[in-house]
Amino acid sequence: MLLDSKTAVISGAASARGIGLATARLFAEHGARVAILDLDQAAARATAESLGRGHIGLACNVADRDACQRAAEAAIAAFGQIDILINNAGISQPLKLMEIGSAQWDAVLDVNLRGVLYLSQAFVPHMRTRRRGSIACMSSVSAQRGGGIFGGPHYSAAKAGVLGLAKAMARELGPDGVRVNCVTPGLIQTDITGGKLTDEMRSEILKGIPLNRLGDARDVAGAYLFLASDLSAYITGAVIDVNGGMLIHG
Repeated sequence: MLLDSKTAVISGAASARGIGLATARLFAEHGARVAILDLDQAAARATAESLGRGHIGLACNVADRDACQRAAEAAIAAFGQIDILINNAGISQPLKLMEIGSAQWDAVLDVNLRGVLYLSQAFVPHMRTRRRGSIACMSSVSAQRGGGIFGGPHYSAAKAGVLGLAKAMARELGPDGVRVNCVTPGLIQTDITGGKLTDEMRSEILKGIPLNRLGDARDVAGAYLFLASDLSAYITGAVIDVNGGMLIHG
């Protein structure tokens, strides 16, 4: 098992078809004890219980610095140590450029970018003290290609910000033994995309994906598992594409 005796915190992990939950399940299968963070405390606890014994669920609004600090303190108290942080929480809005107002901009940037900063800040001191840790952050192919299907320009901007933030964190935290990497999924079948893809849209999208299928949440979870495990012990500041070939870099 790749995560035997390790502990992990995963934000935004209580959605039934979400990447966070798929990651939590895969981590648990590989021996990790997992702390599920979600806005809904009851859902977080129920999700943790569904993983089996030894896991916990905590309420956390990642856009609230104090909430992140409380969640970090509770997770550390429960597990004694935190080895892995997965900054997975995110929201998307399918808006065009001129439709984005200040409220929409703030909501998307707060959860997707500010949340990565606040939750990382809450756990970094603990990881620095132990001189070890792996942090993985959720970005998106939309940050790389300048837009996606279900996220507007503000979503692309937030996810591009995650790439820059994570790389800067990797450079700063490397001497402390803490690794920081990013995952950039393509079109993944989750609650965000569920019910929104018509057959015509799906057919058109598949033309641009060499692997000829949409991604599943577990596809992204596999990348997170690699980055969380010692298999990636010498990898930091990296960006792992999980897009079926939708975007192939030159």
